[in-house]
Amino acid sequence: MQTMYSKQEASNSTMTSVDELCYSTITNLTMKFIFYALIFLLILLTLSGNLLVVISIAYFKQLRSSTNCFLLSLAVADFLLGVMVMPYSMIRTIEGCWYFGTIFCWFHSSLDVMFCAASILHLSCIAFDRYYAVCNPLLYIYKMSAQRITALIVACWIVPLLISFGPILLGLHTLGVESAQPDSMCIVSVNKAYAVCISLIAFYLPMLLILAAYWKIYKVARKQALQIHAIEKHTSMPTINNDPKRKPRQSMKSERKAAKTLGVIIGIFLASWAPFFTANIIDPFIGYRTGAVEWEVFYWLGYVNSAINPILYGFFQRSFRRAFLIVIGGNICMAGSTHNLDLSNEKGEAEDTINNQVHP
Repeated sequence: MQTMYSKQEASNSTMTSVDELCYSTITNLTMKFIFYALIFLLILLTLSGNLLVVISIAYFKQLRSSTNCFLLSLAVADFLLGVMVMPYSMIRTIEGCWYFGTIFCWFHSSLDVMFCAASILHLSCIAFDRYYAVCNPLLYIYKMSAQRITALIVACWIVPLLISFGPILLGLHTLGVESAQPDSMCIVSVNKAYAVCISLIAFYLPMLLILAAYWKIYKVARKQALQIHAIEKHTSMPTINNDPKRKPRQSMKSERKAAKTLGVIIGIFLASWAPFFTANIIDPFIGYRTGAVEWEVFYWLGYVNSAINPILYGFFQRSFRRAFLIVIGGNICMAGSTHNLDLSNEKGEAEDTINNQVHP
């Protein structure tokens, strides 16, 4: 009993001294309200966007393709990040303190690593899937069978689980490290081995796969656009309703659109995650000089990617846009079946053929 009392007394003493270790630079109440509002909107966007993707794929039969399984699993990972990680990170970021205890700090950090790594690995699988669909279409059915897709999705969850909960809960990530941040911040300083391993597995290797796959896709899309341009230039005959110069312009426009789409996808991915993983892999080698505020900025840049993923991989597709509008309008709850509804729009689909190759 005396031991239990001593632990409780120590815990109370720790709680009373937490405020002394806060690092928050936001002391103005108005600014705190603004930051809470902005981050809450980001969390709401993350939850609503990814929930729309999940509902749309689950409800509409046309969206239940094997490829969209990656998108569905990605949306689940990003949604769980928005539910189980981002709200607590919001309080820590704005208040500058961690009020939820050391044990939950470890659990929260494990979930953070797991869901973020799962999200990045899913993005690499989507790029891998698109590579085979565009660059090796004859081998696509064999290479991306239902069994292989299932195995890849399982790997996208198992690998993050192994590199997060195992090392963090066992304390392997901090072996030989004196924490550079107080416990009240819940910002963990990791050792060199863990920093290098997790950065390679969760970011750098997937990044190389994404860059290589999308570069190949861009080259194939550009080649196809040039071939279409050449064919249409020599075969198009002027008619009243058909301008021979129109289709070549459309094919080149589609090629430029595909390039811009790939550039946006890669640019946002790198802008979101490169700062965090660069700091994560360098910080242990420079004596943990990265400050708490800088880490918070890097965290939230990464979180933004989970809010943008539904826009990049969903709203860019015509069928998903129509599905989102139907779900938002509540039409799936009305009498009459809409899950067999044809979400494609023949008018304008041809214009998006090349652009759609970069998406599931």
